Amino acid sequence: MYMSIFVEELARECAGIALTFYACASMAWGLHRSGSEEHKRKYIGPLVRGEAIGSLAVTEPNAGSDVMAIQTTATPDEDGYVLNGRKVFITSGTIADYMIVIANTDKNKDPLGISAFIVERGTPGFSAGKKITKLGLRSSETSELIFEDCRIPASALWGGGLTGFVGLMKGIDRSRVSIASLSLGIAAAAFEAALKYAKEREQFGKPIGKFQAIQLKLVDMATSIEAARLLTYKALDLANEDQSCTKEASMAKLFASETAVKVTGEALQIHGGYGYSTEYLVERYFRDAKLMTIFEGTSEIQNIVIARELGL
Repeated sequence: MYMSIFVEELARECAGIALTFYACASMAWGLHRSGSEEHKRKYIGPLVRGEAIGSLAVTEPNAGSDVMAIQTTATPDEDGYVLNGRKVFITSGTIADYMIVIANTDKNKDPLGISAFIVERGTPGFSAGKKITKLGLRSSETSELIFEDCRIPASALWGGGLTGFVGLMKGIDRSRVSIASLSLGIAAAAFEAALKYAKEREQFGKPIGKFQAIQLKLVDMATSIEAARLLTYKALDLANEDQSCTKEASMAKLFASETAVKVTGEALQIHGGYGYSTEYLVERYFRDAKLMTIFEGTSEIQNIVIARELGL
């Protein structure tokens, strides 16, 4: 709950910074939840003190929603493992000190043949590829990662066993709720900007907020944000009680992210030509919101998850 509220409030000002914070906090939480004692001692302290940046490297050119399709390999050798592969769209890829890297250890044992490893920046054979220029969230670094005969010790294996990836993925529900919170922050900021502008901007002799067409937009925006917040807080409450929240997390992520896109679009429309210029912040909110419907599982994937939870 605390992490999600922090993310929501940070996102009101800058969603890119909120995303960077979220990535670090998620890694720290994952270590606390299922990391080995050695990893906890070594990595959690620097992450929570703000002395290090962490991130998660899953997505590849041919593997996004289909995690089982990853092609990065971790081949055992006498001293540990040798990583080979390429990751894309990795948050904080150019600046992270620690990376949780997902790789195949045995392609015949999916998903148990997929493992997670902690790789430190500066490890020979590990480098950041090109920085990706994005539509939005530009203050969040995003890049490729390249592993070429990258040798890592056996102790780098997440959780001390081949089921580390399975344990790590159990935290995906919490991650999706955090993205719902990030979406809420963006939507709230856009709504507040639109409401303020509607009270100040005058046309035809009165503030545009006095026109019913604008009022209907603002009412719908406010109602959608409130509904998204209640869905998100319900999922958070279940997560805090350590109860299953797969359906609720996906519903929250789906509704809140789509709400962010809708609300920011309407906020830009209310601002008119000013909204399309960089003089006002709504154009940034509009650009930032779209990614919320894509990462940590697209809206289409959330629909599939919810359908399965409904027994369909």
